[in-house]
Amino acid sequence: MQRLMGWLLTRRWLTDARKLEWYPPFWLMHIRVLEMTNDWRIVRIRLPLNSISRNPGGVMFGGFQASLADPIAALACARVFPGFSVWTRGLHIEFERGGSTDLELRFEMTPSQERDISAQLAAKGRATPIFEYGYYLADGTRCTRIRNTVAIRPRGYDRATTPPASGDSVE
Repeated sequence: MQRLMGWLLTRRWLTDARKLEWYPPFWLMHIRVLEMTNDWRIVRIRLPLNSISRNPGGVMFGGFQASLADPIAALACARVFPGFSVWTRGLHIEFERGGSTDLELRFEMTPSQERDISAQLAAKGRATPIFEYGYYLADGTRCTRIRNTVAIRPRGYDRATTPPASGDSVE
């Protein structure tokens, strides 16, 4: 399975949206990328409420939400700021309402955030931005607030927990 995923992820004809949907944990969750624009600057993903994702209370398990929310900001930063090692440093989730419908994850990297991160990278060679985004019910009401702290470090950073997004090995 790992070999197949490695092969799929290197196919240029597959869009980033399809690669994300076909990533095994997300494929099993039946996610659907609704929008992915400007090299991940705007991302919308549907996370369905079904018999697997529904908890005994009838709403979406928090773990389903956390699993999908975790990598999105880091993946976006890896696309917007190539050449750096990028990973999620912290994830805070606040459940404001029960996820009683299919949920829509809405992420956006604003131009001002991008400028601030670029300035930090130019000045310090690293950045640790915090992104706020959320899950929304079918009626548009936010039900889950997400604060995701991303570490953006120089390639080869000795405390990096993941390799660069480009697939190049860290030396």
